[in-house]
Amino acid sequence: MTVLCVRFRSASGADDLVLPELLGLLEEFTPVVEGLPPDAALADLRGAERYFGRDAVELAALIRVRALARYGVDCSVGAGPGPMLARMALRQARPGAVCAVPEGPGAGAEFLAGLPVVALPGVGAATARTLCEYGLDTLGRVAVAPPATLQRLVGVKIARELRERAGGVDRGRVVPNAVSRSVGAERSFGTDELDPARHRRALLADAEELGARLRRTELVCRSLTLTVRYADRSTTVRGRTLAEPTAHSADLTRAAYGMYEALGLQRARVRTLALRAEGLTPAGEAAHQLTFDPVDEKARRIEEVADLARAKFGPRAVMPGTLAA
Repeated sequence: MTVLCVRFRSASGADDLVLPELLGLLEEFTPVVEGLPPDAALADLRGAERYFGRDAVELAALIRVRALARYGVDCSVGAGPGPMLARMALRQARPGAVCAVPEGPGAGAEFLAGLPVVALPGVGAATARTLCEYGLDTLGRVAVAPPATLQRLVGVKIARELRERAGGVDRGRVVPNAVSRSVGAERSFGTDELDPARHRRALLADAEELGARLRRTELVCRSLTLTVRYADRSTTVRGRTLAEPTAHSADLTRAAYGMYEALGLQRARVRTLALRAEGLTPAGEAAHQLTFDPVDEKARRIEEVADLARAKFGPRAVMPGTLAA
């Protein structure tokens, strides 16, 4: 293992406030650190393993101890030979623990084999649904599927990348000081929340926050990920590729509502609803399909004016009536 994916969790929940200090802590072990706001980071430990004479799992334990002692922040850590596998391992890690992909030839594919296909980064709900309709519901089955079959289902390029990743081939790398490729927003409830109306209100607030942040930094996102955390600390993660790259809050809200409704939650005891905009690109490089719908054009113009008002009078100067109530 050479890469760690570390998620920081403070008791107060103010993870973004200590993230710069925690990135500095990782840089004590390696200069190759990539922040994943608001609460995670990737660290390439290839040089650190030789320098400290310890493997990645031992260094992860040391990082956890120092983060807890200095900042009162505990960590969950995933370790793997590359960024993708490290992230997948982090999803399997218990709170405050380290989960490592086993070493050896074929170990990555074996680690991924039993996971649902939707768990793979970059696989949205539509792609997962198409694969599951043909019995390719786990990454192990995708990895051994005939290339021609995958190409007919999802296209040549996606099929090649999907088969490689499902087989444990991780060609990614940690890019130090890279511009974040995602931004997130989350809303937590003080108690177990069962009311779907309040769930939707939290999703609306998340989408409005994401849209405002993207427009302020002149970025658009290609996909959206919904994370639902329940009272028993279990989580459900769903992703959706957007019809076109966007920073329009209404589009983000519709996608968030669609993923939420698809979960079919009934009397679920929800603690946190989080949205993450991924696949960020400069807004100037993205194409927008023009329509003859005056409602859409009017909504976008109102959004521009609302952004100007928020910039001058604060983030709560203009907001949807549901949130104002």
